[in-house]
Amino acid sequence: MSQSKRRHRVRCEAPGEHRFLTFSCHQRLPLFSNDQIKTAFALRLAELSIEQTQRLVAWVIMPEHVHLLLLPRLPEISVDRFLYRLKRPFAYEILERWRELDAPILPRITDADGRHRFWLRGGGYDRNIYTQKEFEEKFDYIHDNPVRRGLVDRPTDWKWSSARWYDQKRAGPHAIDPEEWGNTE
Repeated sequence: MSQSKRRHRVRCEAPGEHRFLTFSCHQRLPLFSNDQIKTAFALRLAELSIEQTQRLVAWVIMPEHVHLLLLPRLPEISVDRFLYRLKRPFAYEILERWRELDAPILPRITDADGRHRFWLRGGGYDRNIYTQKEFEEKFDYIHDNPVRRGLVDRPTDWKWSSARWYDQKRAGPHAIDPEEWGNTE
């Protein structure tokens, strides 16, 4: 599809409103099936979260997509800009590594232009959250996703999610704990 005919996501930047975001891997392939790749993405997410441009309320990394629940902190840092800073460097790093290794996945993630793509084009799903009920639904949806998919029995069994952080009643401003990913429990 030509660039001019492709639909572009319009994001509504509303200060003080939570945002529910979903973005997928190219062709919805399970590019996050490797634990090291999930961990690398979670570390990138933690790095941006620490900068505090967006409050990371809930998150989960699934084999072929990611869900985030954010609360923008700074109106001058749009969610688009946050996603650009999150996704682009991560994809570049992973794709470079796969090229070095001549990874077998490369032909499957090559688009019609001959470019390797980690992320599905189109911007993903973006929704402003206006009510407490909707916030709670999205919060639970994010944490229950690995259970619904049959990956684990309980949300807290999935290591690449904020569910464990909340279950252990962690203190601090971030629903993310990079130290946990080094553990294999």
